[in-house]
Amino acid sequence: MRRALEGVRVLDMTHVQSGPSCTQILAWLGADVVKLESVTGDITRQQLRDLPDVDSLYFTMLNCNKRSITLNMKSDEGKDLFTRMLPRFDILAENFGPGAVDRMGYSWERLQEINPRLIYASIKGFGEGPYTHFKAYEVVAQAMGGSMSTTGFEEGPPLATGAQVGDSGTGMHTVAGILAALYQREYTGQGQRVTVAMQHAVLNLCRVKLRDQQRLAHGALREYPNEEFGDTVPRSGNASGGGQPGWAVRCAPGGPNDYIYVIIQPVGWEPLCKLMGRPELADDPEWNTPEARLPKLDKAFQMIEEWTINHDKWDVLAKLNEQNIPCGPILSTKELIEDRSLASNEMVVQVDHPERGEFSTVGCPIKLSDSPVAVERSPLLGESNEDIYRGELGLDEGKFAELKANGVI
Repeated sequence: MRRALEGVRVLDMTHVQSGPSCTQILAWLGADVVKLESVTGDITRQQLRDLPDVDSLYFTMLNCNKRSITLNMKSDEGKDLFTRMLPRFDILAENFGPGAVDRMGYSWERLQEINPRLIYASIKGFGEGPYTHFKAYEVVAQAMGGSMSTTGFEEGPPLATGAQVGDSGTGMHTVAGILAALYQREYTGQGQRVTVAMQHAVLNLCRVKLRDQQRLAHGALREYPNEEFGDTVPRSGNASGGGQPGWAVRCAPGGPNDYIYVIIQPVGWEPLCKLMGRPELADDPEWNTPEARLPKLDKAFQMIEEWTINHDKWDVLAKLNEQNIPCGPILSTKELIEDRSLASNEMVVQVDHPERGEFSTVGCPIKLSDSPVAVERSPLLGESNEDIYRGELGLDEGKFAELKANGVI
């Protein structure tokens, strides 16, 4: 069966997380992704190691289904090899600091001269302006993109989310840009530049908070549990702030993740009242409409918690779903990695690695009926050097050995 992106070739100069998360999706969808690394490799091969002298899980979980070549881009011979490779690829992806690729001698104009059909995807921390040259990391992007100011509880400090919305979130946005550019190239025959800033990607994921910022001009946000409002959207704990109020309530036996998130819909109020042993509230005008409940949502969820605290979260999940009440137990990382449903959906998969053995990783979240994904291990450093430099560029054995000895590859 032909894969969705079969025949598409990606020269992947990305490193760490934001770029590799993007190019891994492309590889999963069938593209031939060749990861171009320095002769010492992507820094994450060595970061956060759990086994000595073995590629870290940080690297292996972000670089599945790729090939690896090494190249010293600071050398003249390295630049020559790079120039010879470019016409063979559809996409060049990088997430260096601003201007780094230009300083290597490859401005966008130069890249277009070498390969007019090339799609050049760049991930940066920020867009053009006063922040352009600032260094950006995951939580920096969360801080400057609106996530941290709206995450946490009202009286507490701003908090980062465990979801990597700055890095992997930007990677997913970049996938969309690359696919759009590929599609447009079918009509124009020309490549183009795709640029995504981490701050911009986080802001896009925080758009509902900008919605609420504008709603503040017309009064308090009634869907929020906060009692007072200033001129900015406040942190509101576990409240969704949307049209259907929700909260995480405690369950037995009271461990750190013994919670379930419950949403109160109008049609769900009566069955909730019965479950929590307060059937009389279903007809009480003080409680039986969304408008009546909004000013005292804290009390409503307190009553629900007085019921849930006597049951474990899986029991509560079953009882709520019997009544079609939206809810979700808080799943720990251990529960996720052991979840049979996620395994059967190939969202947590086992991969064998020649040096570390079997490890668990996240599968492809994008499911295409005619392009199934088989998750394959990440490449060893320079594993495809011979395939690319000898097989494709035609270097003879002597030249290949010389370049290797001289640290060019």
